[in-house]
Amino acid sequence: MAQRPSGYSGQGFSLRGEKGRYVLPPSFRKAIAPTEDDPRTLCLAKHDRWNCLVGFGLARTDTFEAQLDREEEAALRRDQDFDREMRATQLWTFSEIPFDASGRFILPDHLADLAALDAGICFLGGGQFFTLWDPDQLYAMSAGWEGQQAVCRKLADDAAAKAKRK
Repeated sequence: MAQRPSGYSGQGFSLRGEKGRYVLPPSFRKAIAPTEDDPRTLCLAKHDRWNCLVGFGLARTDTFEAQLDREEEAALRRDQDFDREMRATQLWTFSEIPFDASGRFILPDHLADLAALDAGICFLGGGQFFTLWDPDQLYAMSAGWEGQQAVCRKLADDAAAKAKRK
């Protein structure tokens, strides 16, 4: 059995294809399904604070209870309320999206609407999950996002140039 990666790193960009499909970057699809025996299932949910989606493989669900414990303990240390049921619902309310060996998948409309995703998606590694951004939503983020914004601009320009050559 292949060992699961400890996190998602890297980046990618996908324009929506002619059949309405996007392409999951190779590093992320290999992390989700490292062998042919692993299900090619992309889990997608709305990020709890940012206007983007989070993506991960089914194996991440094994860590949800520990994550809830950590978040609850941190809230208690800060003397803040923590609604464990609400947070659990946020974590467990994800859509399971199949993708093929080339990484192609169809983004459901309700998820696209939640994150204002349309013509292109910028994928950014983020450790236990990766994020899927509409470029304009990423460009609107405040200070601290400059590196990710620059990567997205470069990847979007490269994808547009490649599409023009076809």
